[in-house]
Parts: sequence; C-alpha cells; structure tokens
Amino acid sequence: MSIVNIRTYLEQTLTIDDSDWNFFTSKLVLRKVKKRTQLLKVGEVENYISFITKGVVRFFIPKEEKEKEITFGFCFKDEFVSAYDSFLTRSSSLYALEALTNTEMWSISYKDLQEVYKKTKIGNTLGRLSSERLYLIKSKREQSLLNETAEERYLNLFDERPKLIKEIPLKYIASYIGVTAQALSRIRKRIS
Repeated sequence: MSIVNIRTYLEQTLTIDDSDWNFFTSKLVLRKVKKRTQLLKVGEVENYISFITKGVVRFFIPKEEKEKEITFGFCFKDEFVSAYDSFLTRSSSLYALEALTNTEMWSISYKDLQEVYKKTKIGNTLGRLSSERLYLIKSKREQSLLNETAEERYLNLFDERPKLIKEIPLKYIASYIGVTAQALSRIRKRIS
C-alpha cells in the first residue's frame, strides 16, 4: 500500500489539506520486516506508532518456555500497531511485538509525531484517531474475554480475518482465545 492509500483510509474520518499531508508524510518511514522479527522486546520503550500495509503482528508476553508464551492480540493490514502504553508514557514495555508474516508498515517516531501535533491542523485529530482505534482493539479483546466462549472468540476471529487467520500458527490462536492447543483442536473439529 502506498502513502496515497493511507490518505484515502484516513480521509474516511477526517479532511487533510495538502500542506499538512506533505508535512506528515515527510515524517513517515517505510519499515519492511521479515517474518518472525521482534519489533519490540520486553523492557524496550516503544518509539513508533505504525500503520500496517501488509502482514500480521502479534502482541505477546514471552516466557522462558516458548510454549507458555501468552498471545493477547493481533494487528492486521489497515490497522495501527504500537505498544501504545509504552509509546505514550515513554516507559519500558511489559510485552513484545512480533511480525508473524513478512510485514510492511509506515511508522512515525514519538518525536516526529509531537512535531506533527504542533505544526499541523490535523495532527491532534490524527493522534486521537490512532489512539481511539488502538483503544477499540484493546476494548474489544477485553469484552471478548469477559462475554464470549473460546469457541465464539475463535469463530469471531475467523469471521473477521478468514484469509489472514490461515497465516497465524494455531498455538498463537489457542493462546489468544485462552485455551490449550488441544482444546482448540477440539473446537475446530466440532465446527468443521
């Protein structure tokens, strides 16, 4: 996806004049990362908020035994991704981000975003929109854990992202919906 496509996406909810757009895009950096690359490790400060144009990123809490890692979120194409609490507070992240597939994203650094806030008319609106979207992803996840069964969470993930879910290893899906790999296998058998 080119920067033009990002503008089209953003202009679904706000109007951006050319001078603001040019200043904003001068601060964006295209990042291409290979599958299985950690974008952020526990203890690092998140320096970017990014817009995914290709790929899947997972949020997880690493454990000494890899099979006990806790996957608690995914971000997909046309979504913002960031360890947003670390980004905002400038403090160490308590979780990690990993590209599950070859991933491309347009990123803006914390410092550059502050400059966009100060020097453009759309800066604060853009910041608000990205934070609202990241919040909605988090809120949806929490509501899902509180109100849905593991099977419902699996079906919802499958309905929302049928093609991309095929690229996510089942062990991460199991962790995300809060069950063991064996329980996910039973769920998949029941619904197929």
